[in-house]
Amino acid sequence: MWSRLSDVISSSLLAFATLLDILACFHFERPGFENVTAEPKNASKARATAIACAEKLFCTHKYFLDFLKSQSPAIRSATYSVLRSCVKNISHAFNEGNMKTLSTAILGAFQEKDPSCHSSMWEVVLLFSKKFPESWTSLNISKIVLSRLWHFLKSGCFGSQQVSYPALILFLETVPPKAIVGEKFFLEFFQNLWAGRNLSQALNAHRNALFSAFRECFLWGLQNASRYCDGVDAVHNFWHGLVEKILLNLLWSDYLLSRVQPFRKETMEKLDITYPMVFVQDLGKCIIEILSGIYSLETDLLLVFSSPFQENCLDLFQQKNVGSPEQIERIINFLLLLDQNAVQKGEIWPLVHLVGPLLAKSSRLIRTLDSPETVRLIAVAVSIFGPRKIIRELICNESNSNDHKIYSSNEELDLEQFLQAYEEIFIPWCLEKNSYSTSSRLDLLLALLDNECFSEQWNSIITHATNLENQDSSHFSVLTMLMEKTREEVKKRKLGADINHLQGSHPENWHHKLLDSAALFVARSLPLFGTSGARFLCALLGGSIEDDQTAFVTRDTSILIFEEVFKILHNFMMDSTFNWVKDACSLITTGGNNSMPIFESSVSVLEMAHFALEVLHGSFFCLKDFHDRTELVSGILSAIIVIDWECSMATVINDELCNEPMKKVKARFTFSESVHTFRGKISDQIFRTISINCQKRLESILIESIKYAIFKEDKLDTDKITSLCCVWMIEVIECLCEDQVEEQKLLDQFLSKSDLWPSYIIPVISSGKRAATLKIEHVTINESKNHKFVALIDKLISKIGISRVIAGSVSHNPSTTKEPTKALGTSKSYYPRAWLAAEILCTWKWEGGSALSSFLPLLTAYITSEDYSLKDGLLDSIINILLDGALVHGASGEPSELDSIEEPFLRALVSLLLTLYENNIWGKQKAISLFEVLVNKLFVGETVNSNCLRILPLVMSVLIRPLSIDSDDSVEGNKVIHSIEDWLRTTLSFPPLSEWQTGKDMEDWFLLVISCYPLREGLKPERDITPVEKTLVLELLRKQRQQSYAANKLPVVQMLLSKLIVVSVGYCSNEFNEDDWDFVLYRLRWWIESTVVMMEEVAENVNDAITNSSTSDDIEVTLEKLKHSVSVLNPNPIILARNALVAFSLFCRLIGQQKIEDSDSSTNPLRTEKWEVVKDRILEGILRLFFSTGAAEAIASSVCAEGSSLIASTRLDHPHFWELVASNVVDSPPHARDKAAKSVEIWGLSKGPISSLYAILFSSKPVSCMQFAAFVILSSEPVSQLAFVKEETCVLEGNTAEDQDSSRLDSSLEDNFRLRSEISSMLEKSPYVILEMDLVAPDRVNVFLAWSLLLSHLLSLPSSSPTKERLIQHIQESANSTILDCIFQHIPLELCMNTNLKKRDAELPAGVLEIAKSATQAIRNSSVLFSVESLWPVGPEKMASVAGALFGLMLRILPAYVRGWFNDIRDRSISSTIESFTKAWCSPPLITNELSQIKKGNFSDENFSVSVSKSANEVVATYTKDETGMDLVIRLPASYPLRPVEVDCTRSLGISEVKQRKWIMSMISFVRNQNGALAEAIRTWKSNFDKEFEGVEECPICYSVIHTSNHSLPRLACKTCKHKFHSACLYKWFSTSHKSTCPLCQSPF
Repeated sequence: MWSRLSDVISSSLLAFATLLDILACFHFERPGFENVTAEPKNASKARATAIACAEKLFCTHKYFLDFLKSQSPAIRSATYSVLRSCVKNISHAFNEGNMKTLSTAILGAFQEKDPSCHSSMWEVVLLFSKKFPESWTSLNISKIVLSRLWHFLKSGCFGSQQVSYPALILFLETVPPKAIVGEKFFLEFFQNLWAGRNLSQALNAHRNALFSAFRECFLWGLQNASRYCDGVDAVHNFWHGLVEKILLNLLWSDYLLSRVQPFRKETMEKLDITYPMVFVQDLGKCIIEILSGIYSLETDLLLVFSSPFQENCLDLFQQKNVGSPEQIERIINFLLLLDQNAVQKGEIWPLVHLVGPLLAKSSRLIRTLDSPETVRLIAVAVSIFGPRKIIRELICNESNSNDHKIYSSNEELDLEQFLQAYEEIFIPWCLEKNSYSTSSRLDLLLALLDNECFSEQWNSIITHATNLENQDSSHFSVLTMLMEKTREEVKKRKLGADINHLQGSHPENWHHKLLDSAALFVARSLPLFGTSGARFLCALLGGSIEDDQTAFVTRDTSILIFEEVFKILHNFMMDSTFNWVKDACSLITTGGNNSMPIFESSVSVLEMAHFALEVLHGSFFCLKDFHDRTELVSGILSAIIVIDWECSMATVINDELCNEPMKKVKARFTFSESVHTFRGKISDQIFRTISINCQKRLESILIESIKYAIFKEDKLDTDKITSLCCVWMIEVIECLCEDQVEEQKLLDQFLSKSDLWPSYIIPVISSGKRAATLKIEHVTINESKNHKFVALIDKLISKIGISRVIAGSVSHNPSTTKEPTKALGTSKSYYPRAWLAAEILCTWKWEGGSALSSFLPLLTAYITSEDYSLKDGLLDSIINILLDGALVHGASGEPSELDSIEEPFLRALVSLLLTLYENNIWGKQKAISLFEVLVNKLFVGETVNSNCLRILPLVMSVLIRPLSIDSDDSVEGNKVIHSIEDWLRTTLSFPPLSEWQTGKDMEDWFLLVISCYPLREGLKPERDITPVEKTLVLELLRKQRQQSYAANKLPVVQMLLSKLIVVSVGYCSNEFNEDDWDFVLYRLRWWIESTVVMMEEVAENVNDAITNSSTSDDIEVTLEKLKHSVSVLNPNPIILARNALVAFSLFCRLIGQQKIEDSDSSTNPLRTEKWEVVKDRILEGILRLFFSTGAAEAIASSVCAEGSSLIASTRLDHPHFWELVASNVVDSPPHARDKAAKSVEIWGLSKGPISSLYAILFSSKPVSCMQFAAFVILSSEPVSQLAFVKEETCVLEGNTAEDQDSSRLDSSLEDNFRLRSEISSMLEKSPYVILEMDLVAPDRVNVFLAWSLLLSHLLSLPSSSPTKERLIQHIQESANSTILDCIFQHIPLELCMNTNLKKRDAELPAGVLEIAKSATQAIRNSSVLFSVESLWPVGPEKMASVAGALFGLMLRILPAYVRGWFNDIRDRSISSTIESFTKAWCSPPLITNELSQIKKGNFSDENFSVSVSKSANEVVATYTKDETGMDLVIRLPASYPLRPVEVDCTRSLGISEVKQRKWIMSMISFVRNQNGALAEAIRTWKSNFDKEFEGVEECPICYSVIHTSNHSLPRLACKTCKHKFHSACLYKWFSTSHKSTCPLCQSPF
């Protein structure tokens, strides 16, 4: 409401003012009436009426002054407008009666604080003061007007600066001179105006308005001084007072002494005298404009300012306090403002009246001071007024300091005087020794350079500055700084408008012979001047950045300087600790200048190296201009890179440098690090901008340096060296190769032939053709170096790919196309290096890799990728090279073991062929082509090509499989079959093996025939053979059967016979007669028994070595004995036994098939019972093999882990043999295992059969198949009975708890019950240690195996077994449940948290789903064997599967154990996820199994019955006795067994409430504490009831007759009170109460 009223009042007042203005001024303001002398009658009448009404309203409303008291700014503003209109139009209404009131209100209006009212306020104030000047006499001016005005100004006009400041000068004009005291008024006016400055800094407009008003008012005051002063003297005094007190003491003092505000957000209250820089700049400009106005008004008046100005400056120059430098900088800034606002406008007073006199008075003082600021002040003055004018002012003081002559502004020194003063005064002074002001003095020296005499001045400077012989390092530093500043000066002059005519804008203007001489003197001397010398050269050379090509010396001098730098780098490299760095010097030494100065000590070398590096750092890009100096540029660049590489090598292999003087190594390393940092700042692009010749030479040097690092550093770690060289090679490629073609050419250069490389194949590249030749002589002395180079190539391939290194593929992308709608293709060209692939394959093994593990997988990946095309012919070329090499060298070997093939070409060929066919890269056609090539080479005329015959068996062992695919009657297929038949006939032509003949290729022909009949996995024939072949093979076997082999024990004869038997059994067993089987099985048993004897001898040797060792023997002695013990191992019997095991496995399979077929024994030779006896005996031998190797490891492990590893590692040499042994062990019958175990026990070694099995299971060098076999035997009968509990604590399963001696406490039982140390060490291993292990760590795997074994054993024991009870009790008490935390490390709970596990069919992540299925399968099958069998090779996924199976089996066997762990989990999110997982995947099968067992359990009798509700997961147990009875309902929760079983009584008859509660608690105790099936808990609870009804007293401690854990009865009676207790309860009572008294009567027990 008030707002509307306010609007109405203000609008009415404004309307009144406007109407009055219109009507009262109608005649004068109406357009078209300007020349009319008489106004219209109606207009006059209207004006009169308006004036009359206005007068009436003016009087009626008390001059509208009440409205000025309104709280509304709008009303007050409108009132000011009304008053202004009244003053203008009805001025006669203002009379003596109301003048005092109105003048007080109007002239005192400065108390108005609202900025919106100030515009109308100023209008009425100015108009009123102008029309009624006499009104000032009617009021107290000081109190009413001035005090309010001063407050208004101090308050920054209350925010109306842009309105109020411009009105101030108008206000001054209206103020009657007699109303004020002139000087006092103006002083207070300016002081209060300046006091409001802080509120006017925020906005540019406010600040500009302030300074504009201040300047205008100040100058107005000076110009109108006569209005307030009488006489000339009074005017001058007035002027002096304003200038001194306002301009000097107020403005200048504030400008000079105030602080500049840093750029930060702080309030002005916090920084009272701190101004933003822009405010200070504007203040200085304001002062200068006022000074210009003063100079225009009265020149002498400037002296009032200039004299104190000069005195202030001189005082500041002499001060040494903290603030003076900042104030001098403020003066310098003032000079710059003078230049902008006065000098550039042509005004001369700044030099004549300010700067000139100041410099004249301070010249001598400044030169005696060491003040950078004062010198800079002179330099700035020079830049403003010019060198000659300033020197004129400066030397005037030198000639006549007391009688300073005022020169004309255009008057200058003549050239001779100027040069004389410059040379005699300023050059010596500016080039004085280094000090704080040196930089500023040098700036001044360069600023004084005059265009007209530039050359003479520069010559004088250089002549004085380069007198190096008589100067110390301080003076040299000045020279260095001078050249650095000169470089900056050149940059500034280049930016000049007329660059062609400005002296010093071109580098040539600054050249001087003395500079060249000085540069060479510094470069060729030892670092006499320290860092300044390098800085000096860098300042002369330029090139610190790519765009800086300004040099102050000639090109020839620059080249000479860089040659000196190169020599220094060369000497540093020669002082290296690495041989390869020294050898690289021979590559980078410039042609014709091989004599390099050698410094006496490494210290001088390092000093010079630092000097050279600093020069390069500041002038590196100068090298771009030396295109014609190939040796120099490439030498420096390569030296930098090689030294950088030395740094990286020293970093990596620092530990291997301990034999060197460490101080020298550390010093060199520090410098090399500096080089590394420097090189990191250089863009690779710089290497591509140098000349082609320079690039080529640089490539050659760097590549050869890498080779030197590989070949010359034999004592350093190979893997580290090759890794470094690989990184270096990639750096070279990235730096120097612009495209793929250049990269391939560089790789050709890198891989080119040298004295040490390659070893097998030599590349031949000529006229664009690429070929290879075989290196006939293989020098083994360089083999290790060749292996290192191959290791480097292998790493390079892994980094940049086979396509670039081996295939040499280069893509060419088309630049244009006429058909944009079609997809653009990419053409390719190749620089193939088949020879390199062959070389790598022949090398076979190297540090950090091998052909099988690293190269062939990469080659396979490339060949199967889209980048490879069969048309390239890369594989064919590799095969041809290897085949030619194999044919030249000719050798043989074992096809199943590539490492046994000694000939490199043959081994490489076979491995490559295996890879190609195993990965289905090549097919049958390629096999046929290669087969035909070999067959054609087998005979040379009628003579057999022995070399071809030797390699053919191995090649055929690979080719026979693809050749046998889809056998048909094609010409090629028939040719293969006919060839094999011919080979069989040739072999049959030889005498039997027992009549061995040397020199007739018998072995090779036998091996060739045998290679044609391979067996696939599962020991099944690989190919279908013709009846002719079968007949010939059988004939060949029977030919051997006819002879005796007892006398001929040649290994080759036995080996060929064993292989022939394998082939015969595999392909012709159906044709065998009983005699054939007799012969075969006899030979098999003989070979296996021979190996058994050897392995048992090893075990006995190990046992003797350990048992006969004295306690004083150290580990090394024991290890030597163990090495000697295993020395009897001969690989030949093991290979024979391996072949025998293959044939035996085939035999066992045939017997099994015959049993199934149940064929007629009269026609089947395998039906006779004697074969079962033979089979068992052979199996016993195999089991003895298994036990003997385990026994040897167990015995060795009892001494040290190294001994165990030594024994275990012997198995790694024959993995296939032990795989066959393990397979037969797993398939062996229980009686064979029992017999073998007993024979080992009778053997009498220090470790028995169980320890042997555990040694294999937990081997430090595990063989997976052996571990699984050991697990199977340990977890199955009959071994499992003895595998867990020590013999003295074993309890026969026929005994019961009642049969045991119950007179002892459970403590004694616990003392006697001991797990075997092998299993207990795993079960009781700290789970917290396991938690920290890697998820596939061997120790973690072993712990999981131990738990799997124990749980499997518990499952195999009867539910009523005492051993089972004690084992579970032992687990409960001794095994930390944190093992479950270890299990759940493998189960990704974080994935489960993101999945809804409430439903079993919820979609789980793949990894979690496999774990869940493992847990479910373990529960359903009551076994973890499936997960243990698939554990190897160990990986995270397989360990997770075992973890899931373990968790599932623990839930089934140890529910209370798991529940206790679950209840201890404090993280609710984790426990919730585990519960959801268990509820979805484990609880359903567990509940089903529990209910099924209860339903099948034989509980029912006349007193007890059980009913099961599967739908409700409930069991109702009904117990009746005589007239009493009760029904107990057992409910299984959905997340059983993590949540406890609930027990409730639904019916009770004749039983007291106390007894009812006790029986319920008894049932709860049994079902919740039971680690096993619920059925057993119910059975125990029933027995407890029966015993109670029979009158057996309950235990007073647990209130139960049958103990909940061990199911024993209370038998330990107190001799005093006669109460009987469970031994376990009593033991627990004694332990917790810490006393041995009866719990009831407290008598001693």
